[in-house]
Amino acid sequence: MKLSSRWIEEVVNRALDEDCVWTDVTSRAIVPADATGRAYITVKTGGVVAGMDVARAVFLRVDPSLDVRSLIHDGQKVKAGDQVSVIEGCATSILAAERTAVNFLQRLSGIASETRRYVDEIAGLRARIVDTRKTTPGLRLLEKHAVELGGGYSHRMHLGDGILIKDNHLAVLRSQGMTLADAVARARHNASHTLRIEVEVETEKEALQAVEAGADIVMLDNMHLEDMRRVVSLIAGRAVTEASGGITLENVRQVAETGVDLISVGAITHSVRALDISLEMRTS
Repeated sequence: MKLSSRWIEEVVNRALDEDCVWTDVTSRAIVPADATGRAYITVKTGGVVAGMDVARAVFLRVDPSLDVRSLIHDGQKVKAGDQVSVIEGCATSILAAERTAVNFLQRLSGIASETRRYVDEIAGLRARIVDTRKTTPGLRLLEKHAVELGGGYSHRMHLGDGILIKDNHLAVLRSQGMTLADAVARARHNASHTLRIEVEVETEKEALQAVEAGADIVMLDNMHLEDMRRVVSLIAGRAVTEASGGITLENVRQVAETGVDLISVGAITHSVRALDISLEMRTS
């Protein structure tokens, strides 16, 4: 996934406006306008860094005259104490941009680092770790990009990116007298032939109904491991299988060992801990 410079600029502008960086009353009140300095961005815990281009864009949007140098690249593993960037120039500009830049780095690096932990847990097995749409509103592209930097893959980008028939869709259709098979048939008839059809199921019976109806992907929602293993065996490659619900670092390898093709993990975006990163100012 490649992020366009225009889209990054739009996100950065919104974030800087939110923080009112153009009216940094503290720096303006106490820091001489001609003061210069050098700042280092340092990681305090190991992980995978993501968001370097965005952080750089923050500093340069605040002050294009700043010299911003990246010492590592996105997707690179770092250890505690590693410096990832150095910024030189007007001190008030660096101070104004600091929090927004570091916020992006912490959040995105946290996602990339957590994703890498899940990917490492299932190393050697066929399954892929995929994200979900449980992302921060307005930051989905950035967060999904961070997932990819951590070694994961994107599920649906948005509601127009694929058909996913979930339990609530089926509840509505069943109230109209329709079955799971009817739902798949309607999706096949009414949607573009380029879209894949996925169905969320909770039982072996529903999984087999979905496959027989022609679903391309079957999402096994909150299934016990043995049930999941049996369903994967019964489907026997006739559809892509995806495990979802209740996935943790502690059980993800066991889930992968059932033979599923995909494992979707909402936690890598919706409740991830930010990587500990700080900026230290040094005056010149």
